[in-house]
Amino acid sequence: MNKPTIFGLISVVIVIISAFLPWLTIESKHLAFTGLNTAGSSFGEPGKLSIFVAVVSGILFLVPGKWSARVNLFVAAFLVAWTFRNFMLFSRCEMGVCPERKIGLYLSVMAAIVAFVCVILSNGKGEKAPVE
Repeated sequence: MNKPTIFGLISVVIVIISAFLPWLTIESKHLAFTGLNTAGSSFGEPGKLSIFVAVVSGILFLVPGKWSARVNLFVAAFLVAWTFRNFMLFSRCEMGVCPERKIGLYLSVMAAIVAFVCVILSNGKGEKAPVE
C-alpha cells in the first residue's frame, strides 16, 4: 500500500469522525449542531451522506485497479463538493444571527480535500500477485 492510499484512508476516517463532532453553535438560541444532530433547524442530517460517501471512498482506496481509482476520483470529488456545501450552508448568517463554527465543520472539509488529493496522487496500480 502506497502513502497516498494510507493518507486517503486516514482522511476518510476523519470525515466519518467529524460527522459526530460539533459543527456549530448558535448562542442566542442555545443550539449546538453536529452532522447527525440538527434538531431545531431545517438543515437535515448531512452527516449521513458524508459518512456513506466516505465509506465508499475508503473501500475504493482498498480495491486495486485503475477502474476503482477512476470511480474513486468521482466519489472523492463528490465528497469535497458535499462537505463544502455543508460548510457554506451551516456557516451562513441569517437575520443577524451568525453561528459560531466549530472544529467538526472545518475537519470535514479539510479531510475531504486531503482524500481528493490522495486519489489524484495515487496511480491506481495495485500490488499484483506474481504469476507462477
